[in-house]
Amino acid sequence: MKKIKNAKSQDSKKIEKELGEFLNKKFGGNVKIITPSVLPHQESISGKSPSKGKKGLINFNIKPQELIAYLDQYVVKQAKAKSVLSTKICTHFNRIRHSQTTGEGMSKITGNIKSNILMFGPTGIGKTYLIKLIAKKIGVPFVKADATKFSETGYVGGDVEDLIRDLVKEANDDIELAQCGIVYIDEIDKIAASPNVIGAQVSRTGVQRALLKPMEETDVDLKVPHDPVSMMQELESYQRTGKRSKRSVNTANILFIVSGAFSELSNVIRRRLSKQNIGFGSKLVKSQKEDEVLKQTKAEDLVKFGFESEFIGRLPIRCVLETLDQEDLYSILKMPNNPVILSKRLDFNAYGIKIVFTDDALKILANRAYKENTGARGLVSVIEEALLDFEEKLPSQDFLKFTVTKEVLEDPKGHLEDILSKQNSLKWNNLYEKAFLDHKAYISNYIKDNWKTFSIRYGLTLSQIRCNMVALYFCNNVMEIEDAVKKIKQVHDSIKEIEVEVSKSYNLNIVFEEDAIDFLIEQFTNHNATIKEILSKIYDSYYDGFNLIREKTGKNRFFLSKTALIDHETYLNDLIRKEIT
Repeated sequence: MKKIKNAKSQDSKKIEKELGEFLNKKFGGNVKIITPSVLPHQESISGKSPSKGKKGLINFNIKPQELIAYLDQYVVKQAKAKSVLSTKICTHFNRIRHSQTTGEGMSKITGNIKSNILMFGPTGIGKTYLIKLIAKKIGVPFVKADATKFSETGYVGGDVEDLIRDLVKEANDDIELAQCGIVYIDEIDKIAASPNVIGAQVSRTGVQRALLKPMEETDVDLKVPHDPVSMMQELESYQRTGKRSKRSVNTANILFIVSGAFSELSNVIRRRLSKQNIGFGSKLVKSQKEDEVLKQTKAEDLVKFGFESEFIGRLPIRCVLETLDQEDLYSILKMPNNPVILSKRLDFNAYGIKIVFTDDALKILANRAYKENTGARGLVSVIEEALLDFEEKLPSQDFLKFTVTKEVLEDPKGHLEDILSKQNSLKWNNLYEKAFLDHKAYISNYIKDNWKTFSIRYGLTLSQIRCNMVALYFCNNVMEIEDAVKKIKQVHDSIKEIEVEVSKSYNLNIVFEEDAIDFLIEQFTNHNATIKEILSKIYDSYYDGFNLIREKTGKNRFFLSKTALIDHETYLNDLIRKEIT
């Protein structure tokens, strides 16, 4: 290996030979070198050329309240956590943008402090979901890992650095973009050193120390020591350029977010509070709820819990997520974008079956999940258990619609037999239609209540009619609300393009009025109409009449309403009579 490391003056064939011998000893002939000279020129061993970067996140301009409004569409409760995460994350990335745009700011401050975040909350409460949503919204590379992975492999620190390398992969080899990514580490409480326990402590404290430098600022070499792929990449680069290149990632702007359940931390806090509150004026600490106790966490509590003070010092922002009660679980199921119901709709839709849930059914599922005591994760378990037989049997019976009611959940076997017998098909069809209309009305009201957010974000005026259109499209297709709004916006823009196309092709200036646009949107979404069909229809129905008016009067601007589209003959006759006679 020393010969390989000092091979700068040796020719490439000798390097290949020595590296090949090493790989043969290390991996028993399972790894071989393919000389790059016989391959097409490429920038990396994977065949992907590294992108040149975008100078980081210069275009980032999301404000905290905008990010909170986005999270409100997906996450129930957790107002404080949404506020803390949105504010600090937006501030972090806007500071990066400001620094890169002006060339001043963080890079000029000695000892700059990052807003790394520590999240507290029991399992199934939505910690990971929140961070994934934020990363998706702001469009930065995001990697997630469990702290237990590090404790199993000791405190070498290689695994910690692998997180940074994974960021580069997520950024498609764009190092500048990766340097503005998010690293999320869950189950961080598992690397706390337990008091009075001998054995695993060295590993746990070692992992904490391995995280110290990346959480603040350090350079992480992208080349992995003793990794054959990294060696081959370096060899290939050396043969192509004759130089040894060093690629590294600086972690100064990488945001670290860590979370854990911290189930035993409340006991540490209670002991501290009990000592402080001795006497007649003391408060009953034991009567406080778990999340209320965690909100009183201090650095000394975390140190007593088993974290080193240097590690806690690099996590200046703390937020506690609230526990979920039965009503919260019901609200999650009612939320249009909740992945639990959307996933189950997708499962049945894969067999061509449309499924809808009644309100009473959702309440029963929420009640069962609450008894599981695993937070929102319990929702998935109870729904899978309740509908497994239906998911097995219905696809083989050519059913197209299925309604989950309170009665279905209370007596699944009896109702499954009733459905399969097809003796009460009309009853089940009526149940579906009613449940579908109720769900559509709920979604329409939801869009109406949030019309301002959607209208500003997508530049689409959302009248009541369009709210209904979005709701109908959402209910008929498995997608998130935003995607349904995007679809209607896309169709709206296509209709405006028809006006431009008519002007280009026929030299006629037509303008669709709002009710006509709404009518055409319905044709596109409900009847799968195409632009070509609409253009053809306009030419066949209106060209001769409009051309006649243009020749006689010189008028070349015509407004089309919904009525004009439905009954073009009456519209043209009235227009010709008005303009010519």
